[in-house]
Amino acid sequence: MSKKHFNQNERERLTLNPHVLRVSEKSITYADEFKRLFIDQYMSGQTPREIFEAHGFDVEMLGMKRVEQCADRWKKAYEKEGITGLADSRKEAALRSSKRPLSSEEIIAKQEAKIKLLEAQLAYVKKLDKNERRLLANGQNLHKSDCFELIQNAVEHGLARMTRYFCQLLGVSRSGYYNYLKSSDKRLARIKADEQAGALIKKAFNRRGFKKGSRSIKMTLENDYHTVYNLKRIRRLMRNLNLVCPHRKANPYRRMAKATQEHRTLENTLQRDFKKGIPGLVLLTDITYLPYGNSQTAYLSTILDASTGELVAHNLSTTFHLPLAMDTIELLIRQRRLTLHQEAFIHSDQGGHYTSPTYQKLLKDKGLGQSMSRRGNCWDNAPQESFYGHMKDHVKSRKCKSFAELEREINRYIHYYNNFRYQWGLKKMTPVQYRNHLLSAA
Repeated sequence: MSKKHFNQNERERLTLNPHVLRVSEKSITYADEFKRLFIDQYMSGQTPREIFEAHGFDVEMLGMKRVEQCADRWKKAYEKEGITGLADSRKEAALRSSKRPLSSEEIIAKQEAKIKLLEAQLAYVKKLDKNERRLLANGQNLHKSDCFELIQNAVEHGLARMTRYFCQLLGVSRSGYYNYLKSSDKRLARIKADEQAGALIKKAFNRRGFKKGSRSIKMTLENDYHTVYNLKRIRRLMRNLNLVCPHRKANPYRRMAKATQEHRTLENTLQRDFKKGIPGLVLLTDITYLPYGNSQTAYLSTILDASTGELVAHNLSTTFHLPLAMDTIELLIRQRRLTLHQEAFIHSDQGGHYTSPTYQKLLKDKGLGQSMSRRGNCWDNAPQESFYGHMKDHVKSRKCKSFAELEREINRYIHYYNNFRYQWGLKKMTPVQYRNHLLSAA
């Protein structure tokens, strides 16, 4: 206790304070109600000096050392025995029997005071238990920042002095919690930046009406919006926004063993050397099925430039007859976007259209060579198969009610694919841009 003594005038002033029971030259006896008020306000974040001054005490007269000693003594008593530990032991004389018998009024008053103490302690325990259970229930399997937010909410509900305990309860460090509080401005700025980036990524995701993956979004942002985000940020924001690009189903033919070289109609001169870097040299072709309308089927024949990935000719038909493939060759010859190389050749699988003498004669008449994949080996024509896979992710042919509607969707997608779909393997360019790039570099 402080060695400061109180003079007669100071003792009279202290006696007038309702929170003081007795005062002597060296000590003060405080009311139990004031001690409970002190603990409650101290736990909510107020300082001892603020609490004493708010209840009519002159801290300069008491001495700050006396105030700090009272705060430390009451805090330790509360942590050890709760509210009942704040009761003045000098008043009850350690439960020794009094020299004189107590009157009935004194007994009742004593029991009522004890009941009030127990009720106050129970109310605070309930409040603390409620917050403990809420923190434990909400803090399961959460990120540290979410745990810090829960602790902050609990502190704001009047439990500022329980920070250490709450951090232990959720398994986080106090230094991390205080760093979380200090970085609130940076965190809000980062959230705002993510909101702006997320809106831009959402635009790129639906750009031109077709959904895209993270790499396609990155290239779209760079080329169409002149914005550069790294792939990790794009993927994180895609997860937050629940943006999922179409995924192709696994091709069962990929699990097949490589077929032998037997029974080849024509030699495989390509040997999977797709990227020759010369537009109009290697032309891949194939036919796919497209169901539409009421159990109807259309057939799409395409020719793809292997070097640039550009689709240079396509033909959609309701029949699977030989003219389907032959008309595609005629469309290839008539197109003016790409000048065919003098040694250009068509590579296909060993389907009946391509082994037909009529078809092979047409290629010779047009000055085109021919190459074929090994039997049953889809990998030998992988870029063409990949194009069909991506197209069917976006063009839902079964939703088209008529052949004309299906044809519009196919034409729209091919225009998008050639001119606006950036590809990672083409130096982040579209097929048309990459074709022009190769021609300008030649």
